[in-house]
Amino acid sequence: MAEIKVDPVDNHTMVIPETEISAQKPHRTLRVASLDIFRGLTVALMILVDDAGGEWPMIGHAPWHGCNLADFVMPFFLFIVGMAIPLALKRIPSKGKAVKKVVFRTLKLLFWGLLLQGGFSHAPDKLTYGVDMQMIRFCGILQRIAFAYLVVALAEIFLKDAQSNDIAAGYCSVFRLYCWHWLLGACILILYLAMLYGIYVPDWQFAVHDKESADYGRVFTVDCNVRGKLNPPCNAVGYIDREILGINHMYLKPAWRRAKACTENSPYEGPFKNDAPSWCHVPFEPEGILSSISAVLSTIIGVHFGHVLVHLKGHSKRLKQWIMMGFALLILGIVLHFTHAIPLNKQLYTFSYVCVTSGAAALVFSAIYILVDIWGLKYMFVPLKWIGMNAMLVYVMAAEGIFAGFINGWYYEDPHNTLVGFSLELNRL
Repeated sequence: MAEIKVDPVDNHTMVIPETEISAQKPHRTLRVASLDIFRGLTVALMILVDDAGGEWPMIGHAPWHGCNLADFVMPFFLFIVGMAIPLALKRIPSKGKAVKKVVFRTLKLLFWGLLLQGGFSHAPDKLTYGVDMQMIRFCGILQRIAFAYLVVALAEIFLKDAQSNDIAAGYCSVFRLYCWHWLLGACILILYLAMLYGIYVPDWQFAVHDKESADYGRVFTVDCNVRGKLNPPCNAVGYIDREILGINHMYLKPAWRRAKACTENSPYEGPFKNDAPSWCHVPFEPEGILSSISAVLSTIIGVHFGHVLVHLKGHSKRLKQWIMMGFALLILGIVLHFTHAIPLNKQLYTFSYVCVTSGAAALVFSAIYILVDIWGLKYMFVPLKWIGMNAMLVYVMAAEGIFAGFINGWYYEDPHNTLVGFSLELNRL
């Protein structure tokens, strides 16, 4: 197969010289198929875990420490966003135009995030809409992506100098070329760890404002008076969100409600135990302020992979960089978790979680790159490629429950005899 090179255009595209085509003819440009397919795979995974995670908790979010299938979705998105940044910004003629483009995309993501996850469209299957501004949820998946994209894209615009497209093939060459990006990442990590382990969390109270809860209006007290704890009620991540966002603007049904301490149905959702600790009732923001600062690291790692794709010529050179770094991150994260130094935790977005999920993203993308861009097996992944090229459209449809409604809308004789209902019966057997 002919050599694949990155063409410096606004979209992520590649140029594939066709040896059969005359030299007088222009090169044919194609999108980076492997990146589109990886994005499509992540969107499909998101739909799967959102719609089936409640019935199959082993693929849903881990209640607290740990990492299930659903916990890979967010960092995969951030990794992909980071990888696309060098390709998207490479040929914009001026920093001013690049900044305008970045700001516009950030505002667009924030708009859709507030609309879809802020509470306005809270029950589309019942055709009920609208949100009390005193209860709107400020944070969410798209808001976190917007923040990470804004920070890293601005760093890509302002922290890089004029650089050569062809650099030495040494393993550290790309690191040296973009050393300021890694310095930014180190500063973010130090800030995150300092706040996570250094902020004092006092005792606090809250009242249940969820009108669907049996404990609506009840006031609970949570005893903390600690510093550096990573347990559900007394961590700095939740404390910062309660102080800045306000408890009314946080996610009402965090994954920890399925923990053994909270419900006898664990790992399934269910009524709280009579002696359940008070924190089981409290809202928690899994895409909160401090955890979103840490999430920028996933995007910075993705940018590095995009730089490798731009600067290194040859499949073997790229794959060597990607696979070595992927395994290094994966091993580091696993060691941190199992030595109890830093546990894997999606809701806190711990450093070990960054390492494991970014390493997994690196290896998954490398596998897709081999299958698609080296072996040419593109037709096997046409549905995923289409999803990846229309990710926002598919995301909106998924968030509004259109896919779940369509699949569950076909039944035989009785509305309960659906494909989903049949699958649940098999699962119980």
